[in-house]
Amino acid sequence: MSLKENIDMVKEELNSEEKFFENAVKTERFVKKYKNMLIGAVTGVVIIVTAMALYSSNQDAKIEAANRAFSALQKDSTNKQAAAELEQVNPALFDVWQLSNAITSKDAPALKKLSKSKTVAVSDMASYELAALNSDVKLLENYAYQQNAIYKDLALVESAVLLIEKNEVEAAHQKLQGVTSNSPMYDLSRMLLHYGAK
Repeated sequence: MSLKENIDMVKEELNSEEKFFENAVKTERFVKKYKNMLIGAVTGVVIIVTAMALYSSNQDAKIEAANRAFSALQKDSTNKQAAAELEQVNPALFDVWQLSNAITSKDAPALKKLSKSKTVAVSDMASYELAALNSDVKLLENYAYQQNAIYKDLALVESAVLLIEKNEVEAAHQKLQGVTSNSPMYDLSRMLLHYGAK
């Protein structure tokens, strides 16, 4: 190697070291300038990650407790401690369990109470079951005309059957006309429409 090449190589090394130190100084200035913000951001990330882990752990514990209580109630429906625990950790599942028991035992007062449940599906089913249990055409009609009623068409068919039993065929036909064509009850409603037809 020639002397000139050696000098050029030394210059390049010095330039690269100079750039490295220059970048280090810039980084140090940046860190000093934004030190509090950087510490705050890191602390924020740590807090968020910790909070998410605690929340997830808490949710898992609630699910486990609800599953234990529900299993205990499946084995012994009179277990008041399990019922109280389920009601506390998962009120919606507790309402579903109560609805199941009320339907099985045909418990009208329990169904009436559950018809006011905050769990929309439970309140809807309880309203329908209460109307069906009482064989009440007016309640079935009120239920059927609620917005988003799950058993709307079934309620219409059931109220029509009750009206046919009372020999109110024309009113029954009007109810059956309300059954939608995409409903599983549609074919049954069409067959019932022929009852009493002149």
